[in-house]
Amino acid sequence: MAQVVLKQVSKAFQNQSVVKGLDLVIPDGSFTVLVGPSGCGKSTTLRMIAGLEEATGGEILIGEQSVNHVPPGKRDVAMVFQNYALYPTMSVYDNIAYGLRNRGYSKKDCQVLVAEIAGVVGLSDYLKRKPSQLSGGQRQRVALARAMVKKPEVFLMDEPLSNLDAKLRNQMRVELTSLHKQLGSTFIYVTHDQVEAMTMGDQIVVMNEGRIMQVAAPMELYQEPENLFVAQFIGSPAMNIVPANDSEGELWGFRPEKATIQHTGVSPVSAAEGMSLQGRIVSREILGSDALYHIETDKGQIVVKTDTESLMNTGVTVHVTVAQSSIYVFDRLTGQRIRRVKTEERRPVQPVLAGGVV
Repeated sequence: MAQVVLKQVSKAFQNQSVVKGLDLVIPDGSFTVLVGPSGCGKSTTLRMIAGLEEATGGEILIGEQSVNHVPPGKRDVAMVFQNYALYPTMSVYDNIAYGLRNRGYSKKDCQVLVAEIAGVVGLSDYLKRKPSQLSGGQRQRVALARAMVKKPEVFLMDEPLSNLDAKLRNQMRVELTSLHKQLGSTFIYVTHDQVEAMTMGDQIVVMNEGRIMQVAAPMELYQEPENLFVAQFIGSPAMNIVPANDSEGELWGFRPEKATIQHTGVSPVSAAEGMSLQGRIVSREILGSDALYHIETDKGQIVVKTDTESLMNTGVTVHVTVAQSSIYVFDRLTGQRIRRVKTEERRPVQPVLAGGVV
């Protein structure tokens, strides 16, 4: 196991800067997820940690060692790729044992280590098969086993579940988190899927345009977003953002599940000096126990999430009420969060600069 530290790490391809001065500490033994939209620099960051890309600037440390000029094979990391990168003509056993043989392990030692790892990931009965004879989930386990058998300090995973169907992806998320707890190793996982990030990571790094927007535990990101980007990227549906009632320089945000919705024939519930809107339901999504209402108001379209015990029809006019304690206030110009509720004292929120959160 090892801590990974990035100090002002940057990467440019020709004249295009894709990673911009990242400062980040990935704790020893953590499951850290890098999440963000396509092109935000998360995979490039992972590849620089692996040594597959050379950093343009800054320093990368694994443990106490600077690895900027250390070849990938000597960094004591193992990478699991999106496409598994298995050898199609080799058996499962040979795919897992390939790296061990290159390191000079004896035939007996290979057999012992492969059998041990195959048992951990549930592949003991498939060691003689070729990758083409396996399901997507089984091929993913082979890729994991190949990484695990080297017993690296750090596991690096670049969107390893993106090629799986939804049901299998959910199953593999559970298996990966269980595997992390079992191994106790440092996991660094890249995804564009915020659901994966929220359900798997104990530390989440939200990135956008080559910069770090916020680093926090999952629920802290959801409940205490530091800026508009995080507020709208984390959470499904996204946080509603509307103009403030009394300030042109501010925007108000609220989570869809924090709003109360009522027919206009009913007196609206007091918002305790919060927000009260009137609008028309333009569409409705029923998601089992929950319903999403898309409502057109004079402040723009918003989404309200409720249970399905009492459904409302599209086309009706409704009151939407949001309590003061559920309103986030953002600076319209910078996107930074100013405060949580109207009665709070203004508190400084760390700005997001080129070097990440500083």
